[in-house]
Amino acid sequence: MFVALVFVHVKPEYIEDFKVITLENARNSIREPGIIRFDVVQQENDPTRFVLIEAYRSPEGPAAHRETAHYQTWRAQAEPMMAEPRTGLKFTPLFPAPAGWEYPNAEQV
Repeated sequence: MFVALVFVHVKPEYIEDFKVITLENARNSIREPGIIRFDVVQQENDPTRFVLIEAYRSPEGPAAHRETAHYQTWRAQAEPMMAEPRTGLKFTPLFPAPAGWEYPNAEQV
């Protein structure tokens, strides 16, 4: 398991549109077998900045995610909304244990 944090800076005029397409991507992403979590957070003091918190079961998870139609649609729509290219960092989770990252019921998320 590993976690990727993806940092996105959106042009101010696209904040609401970006939220709509990103939440749709997240709802679809958590249904992928290789994804444990896909969280989206928005910075309070600068609403143009977002972080996507993606937890994958294996190193192959991100590649499989990038092959999905919902990701490809999101990328095509989101990239023109970005003020700068997104950046990402990979992490090894220490706590909680991998089972603790699972959504209790993904259908309710």
